[in-house]
Amino acid sequence: MKRRITRRDFLNGTQVAIGASLLSPWTEVFGTNTSKFDLGRDYYPPAKTGLRGSHDGAWEAMHARVAGARWPAGPIEKDYDLVVVGGGISGLSAAHFYRRERPSARVLVLDNHDDFGGHAKRNEFEVDGRTRIAYGGTESIDTPSGYSDVSRALLEDIGIDLQKFYEYFDQPLYDDMGLSYAIAFDQETYGRQKLVTGYGQKPWQTFAAETPMSEKARADLVRAFTDERDYLPGLSREEKIAKLSRISYRTYLRDFVKVDEQVLEMFQRWGMSYWCVGMDEVPAIYILGYTDGGGMPGLEHTLSTEGGRGSEPYIFHFPDGNASVARLLVRSLIPEALPGRTMEDSVTARLNYGMLDRDGAALRIRLNSTAVNIAHTRDSKAVDVTYVHAGDAHTVRAKKCVLACYNSAIPYICPELPDKQKAGLAYNVKIPLTYTKVMVPNWRAFADLGTRFVYYTNDFYKQVELDYPVSIGDYAFGADPDQPMALHMCHVPYFDDIQGPEQWRAGRRKMLETPFSIFEHHVRDQLDQALSGAGFDADRDIEGITVNRWAHGYSYSPDLLWEPEYRSDADKPWVVGRQPFGRISIANSDAGAAANTDSAITHGHRAVQQALSS
Repeated sequence: MKRRITRRDFLNGTQVAIGASLLSPWTEVFGTNTSKFDLGRDYYPPAKTGLRGSHDGAWEAMHARVAGARWPAGPIEKDYDLVVVGGGISGLSAAHFYRRERPSARVLVLDNHDDFGGHAKRNEFEVDGRTRIAYGGTESIDTPSGYSDVSRALLEDIGIDLQKFYEYFDQPLYDDMGLSYAIAFDQETYGRQKLVTGYGQKPWQTFAAETPMSEKARADLVRAFTDERDYLPGLSREEKIAKLSRISYRTYLRDFVKVDEQVLEMFQRWGMSYWCVGMDEVPAIYILGYTDGGGMPGLEHTLSTEGGRGSEPYIFHFPDGNASVARLLVRSLIPEALPGRTMEDSVTARLNYGMLDRDGAALRIRLNSTAVNIAHTRDSKAVDVTYVHAGDAHTVRAKKCVLACYNSAIPYICPELPDKQKAGLAYNVKIPLTYTKVMVPNWRAFADLGTRFVYYTNDFYKQVELDYPVSIGDYAFGADPDQPMALHMCHVPYFDDIQGPEQWRAGRRKMLETPFSIFEHHVRDQLDQALSGAGFDADRDIEGITVNRWAHGYSYSPDLLWEPEYRSDADKPWVVGRQPFGRISIANSDAGAAANTDSAITHGHRAVQQALSS
């Protein structure tokens, strides 16, 4: 019998105020009679729906710490060689690298969430008695040919064979079905709401004629795509690159391609799921070689493409995204926690969370534990880490400490750092975004419309798209449109009147204030808006919703227009911030100002090397 979605599914989306008891979220997780760190036999966070990601219970203690709250050090748990703060890919990698150099070392990994992996989060849905898997965060091993030697070696160490994805990822599936991209034009900008399919597939004259744009805007759109025109004549390639690096893509379209305002608005939010800002803040040079869907117009004949995003297929994707990388790291650290031996069998293996934090184990992963103070002991021979777990403060002492948490949080939890280093760490303003997964019994409406991806010109969610067609081990992708699928929708707070990092601070505040009901409303409204013409009905066809809310999402991006030029790498704030301090070293992708798994692994390794040599 098909499982219906109910309001009970959404209870964990209720917002919890900092001023309320910090204990209440934990009583839901642990009950009132459990032992201190026991997770219980039925503990399995991937199966939770509703409001996930930075879920209630994961952020309150840290926000209270930023607001000035203090916790006295508890009884000291001693004799650890290393404490890692942050159980994402960088923290787990750090534990892996440290144990490789010191096999007998005692290591404790702390994480504030109820699951490990950081932004690499696994979502599961039960549909007709079968488990469907989705990614709630970091989605793929992006361009592994560009990974550092350290990162590629780690992937190999934990059993990931990248070449197998050429077999597991069905690259031609959607193309063979004739599924293209579609644009959902909004009423406010274009006078009426309309879905137009065939973006990048139909002749541009045909596509433009079907849009609700003005005649001038239609003509300008066609011209931008079809005219073989150099819009920067007389400049050398080097001069063009320099100019396109200093102006935004919107400015380029407006001032050089000279398109209508409706065309500018069509592309303004195009990159929100990638750059997380409007196209008035993205350097025009970054559009070169951008081929998603049907491309972005105006540059093809101005500056020739050399390499670009399309140089390596975007296929290195597990069904749960890079949560499988985190799971395989846990298997390497605690083999009994994840049954099996291969990357294939790891996909469907059920992880035993009860094995993560066992008394006496040399490697322990302690979830639901927010670090609130890190300091060297008086003799500087160890580091004390105080953390909050189930509402109580605990302290653990270790010879070394790797901070693989959000770098912007470190100045608050490690007050003994030099002021210059604190400023460098605080520079990393994390970028808020939400990955919402919507479980539907089939994707027939998409197939009948002939689309795989709908871009909304101006709405809450920037897009809805079909899942990546990957089958691995015993997990089979639903390649038939009449089979279930977890749709992907992305929301990034957008502001017309705020630019620069301040928009991300405002977006974070707005995101944490948004209840689940708002996310749910827009899911239903936007899916009906795009798909109802093909028979989709949100009230009937949605079987589950998981909102992966990342108020502190992508690492800071230094590639946008406001970033100053630095005299050297050593002057970059994130480089200043990641310097070792006594027995404390700093990891996380933030340390490289790059929101990718390569950065997370590379800086986990660097932090461990610094710890070993200090």
